[in-house]
Amino acid sequence: MSLKFGTSGLRGLSVELAGKPSFIYAAAFATFLLKNRIAAPGDRVLVGYDFRESSPAIAANARRAIRASGLEPVDCGTVPTPALAFYGLKTGVASMMVTGSHIPADRNGIKFYLPSGEIDKSHEQGISALAAEFGNWDVPISPDATADPSADVAAVFMERSKTILPHRALDGMRVGVYQHSSVARDMLSEILSHYGAHVVDLGRSANFIPVDTEAVSASTIALLTGWSSKFAIDAIVSADGDGDRPLIADEKGVPVAGDICGLITARFLGADAIVTPITSNSGIEASGNGHVIRTRVGSPYVIAGMLEAQKTHHRIVGFEANGGTLTASPFKLASGDLEALPTRDAFLPILAVLGTVATSGLSLAGLTRALGLPATAADRLENFATDRSAAIMAWLRADRTNLEQFVAPLGQPIDVNELDGLRITLHNGRIIHFRPSGNAPEMRCYVEADSADAAAEMLQAGLRLLREFAA
Repeated sequence: MSLKFGTSGLRGLSVELAGKPSFIYAAAFATFLLKNRIAAPGDRVLVGYDFRESSPAIAANARRAIRASGLEPVDCGTVPTPALAFYGLKTGVASMMVTGSHIPADRNGIKFYLPSGEIDKSHEQGISALAAEFGNWDVPISPDATADPSADVAAVFMERSKTILPHRALDGMRVGVYQHSSVARDMLSEILSHYGAHVVDLGRSANFIPVDTEAVSASTIALLTGWSSKFAIDAIVSADGDGDRPLIADEKGVPVAGDICGLITARFLGADAIVTPITSNSGIEASGNGHVIRTRVGSPYVIAGMLEAQKTHHRIVGFEANGGTLTASPFKLASGDLEALPTRDAFLPILAVLGTVATSGLSLAGLTRALGLPATAADRLENFATDRSAAIMAWLRADRTNLEQFVAPLGQPIDVNELDGLRITLHNGRIIHFRPSGNAPEMRCYVEADSADAAAEMLQAGLRLLREFAA
């Protein structure tokens, strides 16, 4: 099997997950819950899924496995991941989300949640060990569903989202919602309308479209800029396939980097601690927004960092470079009490950013410029075999001379951070970061420079170096 746990959940080929492996991993999860007394026989387990063609069959397999293991599966239908996870937290039950997030439709995945929140890396190891033991378990042909509480899942999450901003906080704003194939699409339009925004629904698709909010494709940017001009809107918002990573574009259709959205959200909430991966903007520490903890890429690492921050801080926000934002503590806001949600969420950063724009007197582009952070850019090489990624990273780590030779067209390295991949600071103050994806056969490249043009030029040069090495 090609299945493995990546930066967030189990990932693999759709054709594999749609067969026996999804049953085996779901049974392993259910057994893990029972063995560790996290659940008792007959307890419910929520199952949601995204709009990928393969997701309903995978979810059905998961529900059969849950029932065969002695627990009660609950079909929650197509709901955003943060809504499913929050409902599980509120009701004290475990949950599973069938989604490949932003990756192409030929791949899919499963995210697992305990009643207390997202699983960590030690839980992943326990589930994987049980899955290896269950390899010969046949998939039963049996009913797999109970009553569908998806309306309750959505309603509970919407109530939380209605505490983020004051009533009618977005009056007068024109906001586009790029709906594509995200399970968050209708709820995003609904919550923005609730706050008084004039919503323009855009680009709804019956076919699955993989939207990467961290490395926004040229085709997506072309859509955003075209819509911004045509409809004269203040911002365009969207989310990835399962609604836990936001895409926010300014009034010209230019995407705002996810870590900038996260920083604006941390300021909006009045956080005293920020937890974010090493790939996020290096200027965050200098922004004066409290204690900053850097982690490896992936929500389990951010959650571990937030748990560490709770020892000394009380208002803790985590976010990734993709914009997915987590809260480890409740926050008292003028509009109400926002309950903690320690898993990635696209709704909070979208509302926090738009709410900040509405009160700042600035456009979204002006607001991001005022932060004074380095310019960043990121992209990935798709279908980049994992053995090629491993080979290039091993070669770069083997000898400092190899590293210096490889990045010589960009500058002289003066510092290398190996927390996750290779983050190289150059003599001219620029940064380039090479990192194999943990979710798919992709090689990612992140850069920082003193201007957007310089960052774009550096990004293309970095991707070219990777391509030429792989050839």
